[in-house]
Amino acid sequence: MAKQNVAEQFVDILVRAGVRRLYGVVGDSLNPVVDAVRRNSAIDWIHVRHEESAAFAAGAEAQVTGKLAACAGSCGPGNLHLINGLYDAHRSMASVLALASHIPSSEIGLGYFQETHPDRLFAECSHYSELISSPGQMPRLLQTAIQHAVGRSGVSVVSLPGDIAAQPAPEKAAEAALAASRPTVRPGDAEIDELVRMIDEAGRVTLFCGSGTAGAHAEVMEFAGKIKSPVGHALRGKEWIQYDNPYDVGMSGLLGYGAAYEATHECDLLILLGTDFPYNAFLPDDVRIAQVDVRPEVLGRRSRLDLAVWGDVRETLRCLIPRVRQKDDRRFLDRMLKKHADALEGVVKAYTRKVERHVPVHPEYVAAVLDELAADDAVFTVDTGMCNVWAARYVSPNGRRRVIGSFSHGSMANALPMAIGAQFTDRRRQVVSMSGDGGFSMLMGDFLTLVQYDLPVKVVLFNNSSLSMVELEMLVAGLPAHGTTNTNPDFAAVARACGAFGIRVDKPKQLARSLRAAFEYKGPALVDVVTDPNALSIPPKISADMVTGFALSASKMVLNGGVGRMLQMARSNLRNVPRP
Repeated sequence: MAKQNVAEQFVDILVRAGVRRLYGVVGDSLNPVVDAVRRNSAIDWIHVRHEESAAFAAGAEAQVTGKLAACAGSCGPGNLHLINGLYDAHRSMASVLALASHIPSSEIGLGYFQETHPDRLFAECSHYSELISSPGQMPRLLQTAIQHAVGRSGVSVVSLPGDIAAQPAPEKAAEAALAASRPTVRPGDAEIDELVRMIDEAGRVTLFCGSGTAGAHAEVMEFAGKIKSPVGHALRGKEWIQYDNPYDVGMSGLLGYGAAYEATHECDLLILLGTDFPYNAFLPDDVRIAQVDVRPEVLGRRSRLDLAVWGDVRETLRCLIPRVRQKDDRRFLDRMLKKHADALEGVVKAYTRKVERHVPVHPEYVAAVLDELAADDAVFTVDTGMCNVWAARYVSPNGRRRVIGSFSHGSMANALPMAIGAQFTDRRRQVVSMSGDGGFSMLMGDFLTLVQYDLPVKVVLFNNSSLSMVELEMLVAGLPAHGTTNTNPDFAAVARACGAFGIRVDKPKQLARSLRAAFEYKGPALVDVVTDPNALSIPPKISADMVTGFALSASKMVLNGGVGRMLQMARSNLRNVPRP
């Protein structure tokens, strides 16, 4: 039996760690690894058109599966292209192993062709970034990188010179056990005791939930019911906490809606559950605040805290529920539920009058119809910008759907490559890329990846020929919009030229049947919807400094809100409010 080389041993370790795909673009320094993948039936090489797409795809796969995913780039510019997608994966707490192949080891530090220093370059967007400098070092270093990525939920980068990858591997290395999942973390007794005391003393408690509530929906609902608490959420908490929630008061922040802002500011005690919500301008500074998070480094970095609790949300709530006193006074909760329903009633009317005849098509109408027609277990990948707004306000979570975007890193062009990674995890599951024309055109080359692998991703393109979120930012700053206009082709024709299904929609009455046709098509499909460029969005609560320079006349063209089926849920929750 032929002796393994380092690349083959590297790939074997990835397979043992559960990696089933390696996303990337081939190149000379990467060739030994690509060839090792070719000869290993347990792992596939996924050839994308841009390494940035490879990193986004791996990050999305990790978020959908909860397992380690991997990507790779060749030396110099090849692996440098990974960096934006890796930043996003790292900030999204997605477990990703990135292979940055390197120039020949004898030339490092001598200004060689395509020389960079990937072990330094990726340090800021990873928990671990190291260079393999000898064959004997590889197995332990790779295993250490995997443990960092899985154990700390983020990115690890391994830099491997091509010549070392091709060298004979050392005699069979000891196969160390690899951790497959993170443990649960229970807070200390002193923190639990203090939090119980604070809750019992508070007359009005509000819960504000983030992505750290994943897997804790039942506990959050039981806890909120016991202490009669309104439940608001950040954008990344929406998919985990909004559905089947009789205490829902909406979302706070720049994309917010409903009464979440009021609920967090009018309470006696605000409890932040699993959220690193970045916009401290939307958090109160005159109420008591406790924060619960499994990552101790985020405790207190957004707001002043009266109590920091280190632990996962589910374990913390399981400790609290039997110990806190039942609250019987619902007045605060019921007042916030009514405010929430009233707020949604006020904004929804703007999108129910003549929308089926409005040309260009309201993007809110597109999102509402998409929400109705998409599968109950669909995965939505969402471009940064106005698509974030439409997803936040119109995609209805139900415990089975997933909504993935660049919600912490805020990168353009993320939706299409994320859809690639999400679709590879299950070809039978519906995956919808909610793309803006700016983001889609930036990495449009990877639409060809959908065609090459016959991935049945459905791209719904919100095509307003502009960078509309940037236009809004300029208006808010008192600046005229400039440099935000896109001259676009007929994207549906481009899709058909690539060998996919493509259809263009410029009238509302065409929309539903076009989406149905795309969803019924067995392969990749693109629905190019010409949408109204004047449909912008502003937060539900606006201070003077947020709108400096924003002319009052401009507010007439800014559509404040739009909430889709969330209004139905708010009305339903109101019906459940006990009457005196």
